[in-house]
Amino acid sequence: MLETLILCMALDYLTGMMAAGIFHKSKKSAEGGLESRSGWKGLCRKGISLLIVLVSYRMDLIAGTDFICNAVMAAYLVNELLSITENLGLMGVPVPKVLSGAIDLLRQKSEEQKVYQMPRKQKAKREQLIKRENEKLEKREEKE
Repeated sequence: MLETLILCMALDYLTGMMAAGIFHKSKKSAEGGLESRSGWKGLCRKGISLLIVLVSYRMDLIAGTDFICNAVMAAYLVNELLSITENLGLMGVPVPKVLSGAIDLLRQKSEEQKVYQMPRKQKAKREQLIKRENEKLEKREEKE
């Protein structure tokens, strides 16, 4: 999946440069043209994204799992694909339904994986709720 993510990052950058440089329809600049600052910011974001993928891979190694990195890459991949299709739209290139369907499928997969990654606060609240419910059940059983 990493190779696909890197390929999509490169394609997103290329289509973004084309939308700005050739078609002058960039949403990142006032006149729709190329801006070196916007291009640099885009490259920096992609670099940071890849570093986060690396950190998530290391987290998987520590935890003995493989879903953290996959979920992070799936989320970034969906983001890149959405940006590519947006750039294609700016250039007037039709987006095949197969591609938009695949993006929706990846988005669903990414959302499903988010369900399994419950934040600590939510998890703690859930555990407290379960504990309270168990205590209530124990009290009822004692009364009977």
